[in-house]
Amino acid sequence: MNPEPFLQLDRVVHEKGRLAMMAALAATPELSFTELRDLLQMTDGNLTTHIRTLQEAGFVAITKEYRDNRPLTTCSLTTAGRAAFQRHIERLAEIVAQARHS
Repeated sequence: MNPEPFLQLDRVVHEKGRLAMMAALAATPELSFTELRDLLQMTDGNLTTHIRTLQEAGFVAITKEYRDNRPLTTCSLTTAGRAAFQRHIERLAEIVAQARHS
């Protein structure tokens, strides 16, 4: 088995909470903090930590605004985030393909 696809997995993306978050954001232009929290069944603190990690990596953009006089925080993938997610999915596909052929 070729170890190269394993070595190319992005550790920032690969963590299961962040991978799930990026998958959700890849499927929709943006999600609110509350939508992400409920979808992924995370605590506010856990989600905040994952968002911060992805934001620091340049993979997620955060928008804060007021809607109906209430604060609203939304998240979306950046161009770099979409590319990183796509690369990660491609590496995972390579790993699966190798496993099927062994």
